Amino acid sequence: MEESDPTTGASAEKKAWPARKSAFGDPDASLLEQMGGVRGLVFSSVPVLAFVPVNAIWGLDVAIWSALGVATAMLLWSLVRRDNPQPAISGFLGVAICVFIAWRTGSAKGYFLYGIITQAVYGAAFAVSALARWPLVGVIWGFLDGKGMAWRRIPAARRWYAVATWFWAALFGLRAALQYALYLNNEVNWLGAARIGMGWPLALVAFAGTIWAVRKGMQYESDPERTEEAPTGSDR
Repeated sequence: MEESDPTTGASAEKKAWPARKSAFGDPDASLLEQMGGVRGLVFSSVPVLAFVPVNAIWGLDVAIWSALGVATAMLLWSLVRRDNPQPAISGFLGVAICVFIAWRTGSAKGYFLYGIITQAVYGAAFAVSALARWPLVGVIWGFLDGKGMAWRRIPAARRWYAVATWFWAALFGLRAALQYALYLNNEVNWLGAARIGMGWPLALVAFAGTIWAVRKGMQYESDPERTEEAPTGSDR
């Protein structure tokens, strides 16, 4: 049931839009909040910060237990505080896979192999979706915004969602390529630095570009007769 907000005086036109289920694209939310907040940054970075220096000083076995211990502690802390456990659970599972690969290969660089593979897979998925005219950013945003795939019937909107999707295809591809080169050269310390340095900083850039492109696409959704030139070459 749609209800007006007496505190904001929302118009009937605005009420017709479904409530957002995510901070993504919310002009009132900071870029960091839209990406999961400080907790997401901590859960993705701390295990790497534990693994790399401990490996350099005390060796692989101690580094494995250090990273796993940190991930376990963060998960337990999240559960005790009754926070949303999803970032901690995802972080713990990711660390568990990484340390398992490092243990099986007997090499510290193995810790980063899972991340390299997933980045390559993500990059390929986003690129293929854009080329196939089903840009993943549009699919995801349609689900979050509650409007489904209506945007696909509007070529200009579809092209803008393709632009947003290419931001992420480029990001994932760049991460995979550079980190794989470091992996081949056994640069464990640099792999750790690249994992963190190419993580949130680059993701914030891609996310800012995504918000810009998604808002452009939404303008065409709300007014399909707009004559403003849409991006060319991103969805043919």
